[in-house]
Amino acid sequence: MGSIAIIPARGGSKRIPRKNIRPFLGKPIITYVIDAAVQSGLFEEVMVSTDDAEIAAIAGQYGAVVPFFRSAKNADDHASTVDVLLEVLDRYAAHGRRFDHLCCLYPTAPFVTVALLKHAFQALTDKQTDIMYPLQRFDFPIQRAFFLRDGLIQWADPDNYPKRSQDLEPAYHDAGQFYWFDAQALMTHRTLQKLRAGGIEINQMQAHDIDTEDDWQMAELKYQLFHKRTGNPL
Repeated sequence: MGSIAIIPARGGSKRIPRKNIRPFLGKPIITYVIDAAVQSGLFEEVMVSTDDAEIAAIAGQYGAVVPFFRSAKNADDHASTVDVLLEVLDRYAAHGRRFDHLCCLYPTAPFVTVALLKHAFQALTDKQTDIMYPLQRFDFPIQRAFFLRDGLIQWADPDNYPKRSQDLEPAYHDAGQFYWFDAQALMTHRTLQKLRAGGIEINQMQAHDIDTEDDWQMAELKYQLFHKRTGNPL
C-alpha cells in the first residue's frame, strides 16, 4: 500500500502572516519539505492539506498534490494535527486508497533532509513502533529547573540542586519537524496517546522552531550555516 506524506498547511496564521508560503531565503518555506519528500523516493503520494488556493497552487508547482481542500471544521485554530491527518486518511480510504505508513511534515521545517526522513523511517520499522519522533536534547538539565512565583525562585526538584549536570539523565523535546506513523495504527486508535512511540535524536543545528519574526531570522542564519558546514547546496 506504500507511504504517503501529508503536509498540513492552512492559510491562516496570526503570529506570522502567510507563514506557510512566506519566502525563506528566496523561496516559499513549504517548498523545502516538499522537495525533501519528493526527492526521498519514500512516498507514493506527497500531498498538502490546505484550505487555501494560493498554497495549493504553490504546492502543485513543486511536485505535491492537493486532491481536495481541507474542511472548514479542520481549518480553524482549534483543529489538531491528528484531526487533519485522519481527515486525509479517511478521504483517501473512501476512494479505496490506504497506506501502510504516513509522514506528517510541517510546512515550516526547512531543515528536513532526505537522509533524515530515511533514517526516521528505518527507525520506525526497526523498532516496530506506531510513531517515530525526531527529538532534540534540552540544552540545560530540566531536573534543575526553576519556577518563578511572585518574583521568587522555587526549585522544580530541590533534590537535584546539589547534583552535577553530567550526572542527570538527558531530557528531550519534540523537534517539531515531522512524524512517521504506522497509518493503520493511527486510523485504529485515532489519538496519539495510545500509540507506541519511539524517537531519534537530532542535533541543535538540524531544526529550529519558528513562531516569531526573531525565530524566522535566526532560522535563516542557522540554515545557511548548517549547509555551509555540510557542503550541501542551498
